[in-house]
Amino acid sequence: MIKDSLMEIGGVGLYGVVSVLLFFAVFTLATAWALRLRRPFLESMSALPLADGTREARKEVSHE
Repeated sequence: MIKDSLMEIGGVGLYGVVSVLLFFAVFTLATAWALRLRRPFLESMSALPLADGTREARKEVSHE
């Protein structure tokens, strides 16, 4: 029944192609963005959960 209903919708095969292309585009953009991040930015972001909000706490990042 569901298969028959989907066959009656015009261009239903196009939805699969569009969804895969959209997923691939978003995945590619997210990967490119992640690879472009710089180490100082990543270190400052990794210290945020531990920082108390002062400027000194943000400068003294130590991951030993």
